[in-house]
Amino acid sequence: MAFSIVSVNVLLGVGNELHGDDGVGVYVARHFHHEGWAVIECGTAPENYIGKVMASTPEIVVIVDAADMGLEAGAIRIIPKERMGAASFSTHSLPLSVLISHIEMATHAHVYLIGVQPGHMRGEMSPLVKKAAHHIMAVLKKGTTEEFVVLE
Repeated sequence: MAFSIVSVNVLLGVGNELHGDDGVGVYVARHFHHEGWAVIECGTAPENYIGKVMASTPEIVVIVDAADMGLEAGAIRIIPKERMGAASFSTHSLPLSVLISHIEMATHAHVYLIGVQPGHMRGEMSPLVKKAAHHIMAVLKKGTTEEFVVLE
C-alpha cells in the first residue's frame, strides 16, 4: 500500500488575548479557515508547537503577531528576520527569530512573520487591529503575502 505526504501551509497565531491588541495573532488563527492550511493557536508560547509544525511538512509557515514597529495602529508589515530587532514583541519567552530559524532548519519551509502594529495592550482588541486581522485572512486566502509591505 502506498501513501503520499501532502504538504500544507501552516499559520501560527501568537499573542495574549488578555492584552488587547496583543491577541491579534490568536484572533487570526481562531477565525482563519482555508483549504491547504493547518492553523495553530499558539498563545504566548509558539515554541511549544514546533513538533506540530514539523509534522505538517509545510512549504510555507506564516506567523501572525502584534509587533510594535512605531507605526499607526493596525499597520501590517512582513518583518524579515534581519529586521526583527526593529520591532518589539512583548509576550514571548523565546525570541521569534530563534523560533523561525529552528522552523526553517527543521522543515526547509519559507517562514513569514506578519506583524500588526498594536494600538493598546489592555481591554478588548481595537477596531483598527481587528480590521487588520480580517485583511490578513483575506490576503492569505488568495495564497499570497505580496500585498503586504516589508518592514524597512
